[in-house]
Amino acid sequence: MSDLSTSYKLQPFLLLSKSVKGSANAKLISDALAAPGVYVFSELAQAPNVLEASTLPEVAPYYALLKIFLYGTYKDYIAQEQQLPQLNPIQKAKLKHLSIVSLSETSRTLQYTLLQEYLDIPNVRELEDLIIDTFYQGIIVGKLDQRSQQLLVETTMGRDVLPEQLDRTMQALEDWSTQTRLVLESIDNQIRDANEALKNNQSEREEYENQVEQVRRSIRARKDNMEDVSSSSSPSDAANSNVRGRHQPMAIYGEEDASGRAKKRGVKRFMVGRP
Repeated sequence: MSDLSTSYKLQPFLLLSKSVKGSANAKLISDALAAPGVYVFSELAQAPNVLEASTLPEVAPYYALLKIFLYGTYKDYIAQEQQLPQLNPIQKAKLKHLSIVSLSETSRTLQYTLLQEYLDIPNVRELEDLIIDTFYQGIIVGKLDQRSQQLLVETTMGRDVLPEQLDRTMQALEDWSTQTRLVLESIDNQIRDANEALKNNQSEREEYENQVEQVRRSIRARKDNMEDVSSSSSPSDAANSNVRGRHQPMAIYGEEDASGRAKKRGVKRFMVGRP
């Protein structure tokens, strides 16, 4: 059940409050407290005719009871029971439902023993029936852990808020807003630092790649120079020189004459390697 739906179910009583005067407001309040599905009462408590009649002796006890349904618990009712109207079974069950909601604000795990003592329920069977009824009413979402004898609460409807609780609620919201802003600023700073680091890493990578490219170009240039030098001294030149040396003519000298000079017998030309 949403808070909107329970407020919607209160609308017929708000319409009646516009026409009901004086002590008749006592019955109006009692009927609203017993109405199925009505668990939020602040609008009724603030209705002009109800407020005006709240100080009347006939209405004041009912208005005090209405405030307990607004902000209190079954234990609060027991403490003031002598000054308050007697609850019928439907009203009693409803106030106990609201009491469980209030208890769940401090702990999402409620022991059976705590609930039995707080709600004045003598046995486990009756307690579990009451809790199951809150599930069906949509007041509480949770589950029963029968082995561990505890109620595990997930979510609950919202109850009416005391006027003095509004300041604490507003302060809590402001604190939450401040904390959220600080967290967002921290996240923004981390994102900015990460982007800056990424940018620096990218620059370093580009510089590294440029240096690698320069080394590659240098190696290619040296290789090209070596190839040019090697091709400038052709092996065909050395081969031609050897061939010319092998084809030079040779002179054959004979015996010396009387004057001691060699007597030239003649010259025969021939080529090495030819017959």
